[in-house]
Amino acid sequence: MDATTMPSIHSLLPKLKTNYPSITFLPGTDFIWSPSDKTVYYDEKGKDQSINLIHELAHGLLEHTDYTKDVQLLAMERQAWDKAVELAKDYQVTIDEDDIEAHLDSYRNWLHNRSTCPACQAIGLQTKKQTYTCLACHHEWRVNEARTCSLRRYSLT
Repeated sequence: MDATTMPSIHSLLPKLKTNYPSITFLPGTDFIWSPSDKTVYYDEKGKDQSINLIHELAHGLLEHTDYTKDVQLLAMERQAWDKAVELAKDYQVTIDEDDIEAHLDSYRNWLHNRSTCPACQAIGLQTKKQTYTCLACHHEWRVNEARTCSLRRYSLT
């Protein structure tokens, strides 16, 4: 991807604000969609700014709010990337499929780590929000949110 042809976040933001007046765009410490206040927060110093900004906007346009099963988050991420590719064409932003897969791999790894049994290392099944049961040894554990911090698994049995 040629960085000289990618629009800067500063040239892209006014266009997005005009085209999507129901969504607020504010600087923050990371690229995040906040459904509670219908705001896309963006990192002015982050990498791939235009791509991440459009991706978070896609979450907003798709009205992504919350999920009850971790696998639903992965599905929402895929939907948002698909929508971002569609939106990007209108703003001369190129989103490379390899970059999308790298982002999705981070969620796949997150999901795999959460579902790995702390007792026997087999894969567990999510039974309710943040709770898993091992399919091999029937051990139960609870996980923390861990999307932006270290994963913690707490045994319940």
